Amino acid sequence: MSDALLSPGAPLMAAVRSIEATRRRMAVVVDVEHRLLGTLTDGDVRRCLLAGGSLQTPLSQAMNSSPLVAEEGAPAGYLLDLMRKRNVMALPVVDGEGRFKRLVHLIDLEHPQAFTSIEAEFDFAVIMAGGEGTRLRPLTATIPKPMVDIDGTPLLERQIESLAKAGLKRVYLSVNYLSHVIEEHFGDGAGFGVEICYLREQEKLGTAGALALLPEKPSRPIVVMNGDILTTSDFGSLYAFHQAHAAQVTVAAVDYRISIPYGVINTEGAFATGLVEKPSQRFLCNAGIYAVSPQALNLLQGTGHLNMTDIIDSCLVRDMPVAVFPVHEYWSDIGTPDDLEKARAFFAQMVQDND
Repeated sequence: MSDALLSPGAPLMAAVRSIEATRRRMAVVVDVEHRLLGTLTDGDVRRCLLAGGSLQTPLSQAMNSSPLVAEEGAPAGYLLDLMRKRNVMALPVVDGEGRFKRLVHLIDLEHPQAFTSIEAEFDFAVIMAGGEGTRLRPLTATIPKPMVDIDGTPLLERQIESLAKAGLKRVYLSVNYLSHVIEEHFGDGAGFGVEICYLREQEKLGTAGALALLPEKPSRPIVVMNGDILTTSDFGSLYAFHQAHAAQVTVAAVDYRISIPYGVINTEGAFATGLVEKPSQRFLCNAGIYAVSPQALNLLQGTGHLNMTDIIDSCLVRDMPVAVFPVHEYWSDIGTPDDLEKARAFFAQMVQDND
């Protein structure tokens, strides 16, 4: 696929699409004469969102305006050495007048015939799959909530497929309600590309309590996620973000905005200090997906009911860094029949678009 060139006034969403569409994982911003103005990676996109931007923010406000570049004609050996020394995966090549010519990826130089996306080097994943889904009754009267159908595939199977695609080899499923349905469907995971093990909750342990049941202590970070989350988010990017910020816990977060349909009056005592017409408030909300380092798991004390928010609070009290990873991809918490129908429609359309 040829490199898509973007204008500085294009919205951030255009860069997201470009990054997802090209194997080189970088968007390029140029002026009308194709002179390079900047680049964006997945990290640049998420940093912009963390800083209060949105998917409509102009690229000029989010791009790296001083990227590492190479001049056209530079030998492959020089490019390879430069990229390794500067620890970058891709760089733009420009001519003598700064006009963009092409993108070069490290994989192109090391293995010209091969390319793999960012691999999530998590030790393993834990999915909290014990939920009853009472708000989805009667659908969940005979199946656990994570087994609801999403366009012909159980929700939990979609989660496991995404983890396997990201390079994970082992997944622990924490089960409770109608656990036999899950175990009979997945077995040992041989048919799903991963090794599947089960953490059998005798009582409801919350979104983190089952971590105390793990039979092994990880040597690398693990990914923990709720069993009712449906997302196309990139687990490789989550791992890279977690490592780059030296975090003990990284919380995936979705952008949520509340619009007030009235003009708001700011006051001080009995007097107005300003008027704001139909303002909106922005919140980063917990997406139910976490990268957790081994040190954070040391905060688990015994067994019992525990939520991931308790672990996060414990980290914050101890000044252990907690990072926030903004999710700009599709995300849904399948909590209500309406959520379920919207998710089914999204994936049905995605399949149609890919046909």
